[in-house]
Amino acid sequence: MSEVTTSLEVALSHASRLLGTDPALAAEQAGEILRVVPGHPAARLILATAHRLRGDAPSALALLEPLAAEQAAAPVHYELGLALARVGRGDEALAALRRAVALKPDMAKAWLALADHLRAVGDGDGADAAYLAYVRHSARDPRLLRAAEALAANRLPEAETLLKDWLRQQPTDVAALRMLAELAVRVGRNEEGLGLLERCLELAPGFREARQHYALVLHRDQQSERALAQLDILLVDDPDNPGNRTLKAAILCRLGDYAEGIALYDAVLREYPNNARVWMSHGHALKTAGRQDEAIAAYRRSIALEPRFGEAYWSLANLKTVRFGDDDIAAMRAQLARTDLSAEDRFHFDFALGKALEDRKDHAASFAHYAAGNALRLKTVPYRAADTSARVAKAKQLYTRDFFAERAGCGDPSPDPIFIVGLPRSGSTLLEQILSSHSQVEGTMELPEIIAMTRALRRAADASASYHDALAALPPEEFAALGARFLERTRVQRKTGAPFFIDKMPNNFLHLGLIHLMLPNAKIVDARRHPLACCFSGFKQHFARGQNFSYSLDDLGRYYRDYVELMAHFDDVLPGRVHRVIHEHLVDDTETEVRRLLDHCGLPFEDGCLRFYENDRPVRTASSEQVRRPINRDGIDQWRHYDAWLGPLKDALGPVLDAYPDIPPFKTGSAA
Repeated sequence: MSEVTTSLEVALSHASRLLGTDPALAAEQAGEILRVVPGHPAARLILATAHRLRGDAPSALALLEPLAAEQAAAPVHYELGLALARVGRGDEALAALRRAVALKPDMAKAWLALADHLRAVGDGDGADAAYLAYVRHSARDPRLLRAAEALAANRLPEAETLLKDWLRQQPTDVAALRMLAELAVRVGRNEEGLGLLERCLELAPGFREARQHYALVLHRDQQSERALAQLDILLVDDPDNPGNRTLKAAILCRLGDYAEGIALYDAVLREYPNNARVWMSHGHALKTAGRQDEAIAAYRRSIALEPRFGEAYWSLANLKTVRFGDDDIAAMRAQLARTDLSAEDRFHFDFALGKALEDRKDHAASFAHYAAGNALRLKTVPYRAADTSARVAKAKQLYTRDFFAERAGCGDPSPDPIFIVGLPRSGSTLLEQILSSHSQVEGTMELPEIIAMTRALRRAADASASYHDALAALPPEEFAALGARFLERTRVQRKTGAPFFIDKMPNNFLHLGLIHLMLPNAKIVDARRHPLACCFSGFKQHFARGQNFSYSLDDLGRYYRDYVELMAHFDDVLPGRVHRVIHEHLVDDTETEVRRLLDHCGLPFEDGCLRFYENDRPVRTASSEQVRRPINRDGIDQWRHYDAWLGPLKDALGPVLDAYPDIPPFKTGSAA
């Protein structure tokens, strides 16, 4: 009897080893075992795995589903999860993989598969935690294990010390490099994280997890083309990977390829029909593409699947055209009454309820929710108004008339770009829609390239210096190279072949010195709106990222004041360089203001610019639905309903408020 048992174990071991090199032969071996020992669980598992590896997931499932019902074995549920994913049963795949790690918490490959699937359905936090569990359970050295555990527990200083000590001894350990990259990204050191991931892939090009994280960080860093290239590499070997397909869909939509992006979301939703986060992402893409009814249905589906998902409610509110009913308001209030609601869901519900109650003219309750949402959000994205004021002071000190005169004639002469700058919620999307309705102009939305260029310049500066100092030290010929680089990097966003294109990143007002030096013939348009209307509209808006000043009335007022001061400085040192559009003037006398705007851009008047609402181009900002309607005065005086609570904003604005639309006197610093 012992000889039979030994022979069976040898046969099973041999068949299992063959899975890695010859799945077909492994299947034959498992079949032979089952003829001798019918129903043997290990042989059935090997045969099922062989079927999956050969691309026959249905045959694998025919074996695995009854086996999983019989046995609470982690390897069985792991294989079941992989096979279910192959046939598009994504929600069941997630459940099986969760079962596998619950049964065997140190099963590293199950954590890795779970991370992939969680990322596919938009659960970034869950995916990161699962990946860290994979790293923790795959690490063998006790010191690296301690580092992984510290990272998983968010003890970042301890993890950083351990990882750096380890890498001094083992500088090519790609697992440690990957963990240190994760840490760097968590604390906002994206450039360092990207460098570490690049080193990982240089050492180990097949390190799939490092390449996936590299693509994700590139995407978050607005480097869409590079992220897409990494995903395409991954999808060659694993074309059905749900996480990579979902990320690719998001990037395609960012690049304006909405048809392909939406098609990818559709495909993922066929596999994960009950995932609220993918439905919400799908809704975002549909909204931007102008398919509002479908977007609303997608958001509603997300809410039905996950009632506590605050961001789905906010996404509906953010359309600006949806009116919540009594049932919606009751549901949101019930969620806010929970004690186990996450801070993120809570502030999304507050912003959504603020909008719902504003529509019902319950302004006191509406303001209370806006204030609560902003206070919660500010805790997650701290902001120091003094830092912005210091940057403005530095720019005023450096960019004098003499500074620009000494560099006259530099830069790339191309007139292609039209920069629209200002504050969010200032009417910039309306200006973009008007200009992009001209036959010679393409709207490309908010482009990240200027901010990316300032980061690169900052890296070249001394630790104590700003990017402005690095810019001032450049030889004259380098400005033309910078301009050419901007044009090349934005080429991917240009789809129509129109001679001019728009960059509508509002915060670029902080970088007008760079823009003028590298693209002296580009047009610059300043979108300006009444400070109380603009700032309070920003206060009501939950921005996904990048507008951390908008979560406090005092910070908003100081930011607006800094903006006006810097624009006044450029008016002084570069007279006529910036064309200003006062939003209220545009509303009151649209044709006159449109003609002035087109004249500044060197464009002939076209009637289509007055019928901008007929333009069906994708619009990504919070004003996406508003600019698809004729111009109106609806938003001009909405802030007045909240006047009683705007004292901190008025105090922070100071003389800027009293002078509007004129500019109060500032010390311009125009001397050399």
